[in-house]
Amino acid sequence: MLKCSRQRLAAVTRHASSYGMGMGVGAVRLFSISASRKVDFTHAVIGGGVVGLAVARALAERAATASLSSAAPASSSSVLLLERHNEVGTETSSRNSEVIHGGLYYGADSLKTQLCIRGRQMLYAFCEQYGVAHRRTGKWIVAQTPGQLEALERVHTFAQKYRGGRLSLEDDEVLPLRWVSPEEAKRREPAVRAEAGVLESLSTGIVDSHGLMQTLLGLFEQAGGVLAAGSPVVKITPLGNGDTPGSSGWQLHVKPEGDAEETVVTAETIVNAAGLGAAAVHNMISQNDVSPMKLYYAKGNYFSYAASQPRVTTLVYPAPEPGLAGLGTHLTLDLAGRIRFGPDVEWVDDPTDLAVNAAQLPRAIEAIKTYLPSVDPSALQPDYAGMRPKLLPAGAVVTGQRFADFIVRSEPGYQGWVNLLGIESPGLTSSLAIGEMVEKLVYCS
Repeated sequence: MLKCSRQRLAAVTRHASSYGMGMGVGAVRLFSISASRKVDFTHAVIGGGVVGLAVARALAERAATASLSSAAPASSSSVLLLERHNEVGTETSSRNSEVIHGGLYYGADSLKTQLCIRGRQMLYAFCEQYGVAHRRTGKWIVAQTPGQLEALERVHTFAQKYRGGRLSLEDDEVLPLRWVSPEEAKRREPAVRAEAGVLESLSTGIVDSHGLMQTLLGLFEQAGGVLAAGSPVVKITPLGNGDTPGSSGWQLHVKPEGDAEETVVTAETIVNAAGLGAAAVHNMISQNDVSPMKLYYAKGNYFSYAASQPRVTTLVYPAPEPGLAGLGTHLTLDLAGRIRFGPDVEWVDDPTDLAVNAAQLPRAIEAIKTYLPSVDPSALQPDYAGMRPKLLPAGAVVTGQRFADFIVRSEPGYQGWVNLLGIESPGLTSSLAIGEMVEKLVYCS
């Protein structure tokens, strides 16, 4: 993995400063500072997960395109990607189900729905273009009771209404769903129990998340972006001389673990895409807020399955239930066809608590047997765990009365700060669309 050391980062900073990086770009920017102000980078993206990579790649390609039409000297360091770990994508981005979601559960007017659907369309096209391994597997949502069937009917009604109001989109079937008859269900997946009904999502699939991130990183660097891995941000100062904070750029202090010295870099704009660390980055800037930003952490345990039977060839999800903080312990497949189950939901205080909790296995087996009764419990083993950053605590989620949408916004009261908060599932599916949205927030036509 390519890493930008503190020494290299300092050298690139000196190089970028000699050109007044970010000045003279041909496109009009929503965030712009005086051309007399010299900064090291046009944009600094904090967080090298799949969303940070997608954002950084979008900004780097936009900056590279703009520089071609500009009279300013070309430079290869207009966008800096700061990642606190030694490699990109080691947190939530690599500890999930690797599912390309349809966008069925989040409400018509939510960013989650809009970005998931747009992101899914972009992701399939991206994978085809760049050879990222993926497969359209489809997904069954199964109901065992009349009440669960009503939940499936609500999902189906939502999809019909959402499609009906958006026929101008490129994909006529924005949320393609179909009911599976009992006869077809028994023929296709005889091991799967669905006593009350099956609703199939035709657009759901799986993707090699690691291959996706490596491709995004390669495109980012090809466009002139600089990755500084092992570079945690410890302090952020908006520059403005009494004007709007950030109007003269941003100063970021980077201090790798074990280093006595900090490296200071400046950027015209910053994007907080720090995932599990997004609240900490937010609080570095908004120090005058009455209540600091706080995230809540829902750990998801995954379990591998070693037996060859029962054999299932599609993803299987239980009917959605309010207050689960997730989609239930479902059956997913990897690209080799191996079955795994998860995630469950275990609320924890420490986002680094990624050890699989084997004590959760009996509960997982109980959930799995509702739709896969012939599963062999002895073939289930703890596999890995992931962490979802939640904007609401467990109590608020369990009641099912509140919904926390993605936050993707230009932070009010500041210039040049785009904030991404609560980016959990379907963040992987939405990543390219989030990158596109951030680019539009930063640049205006």
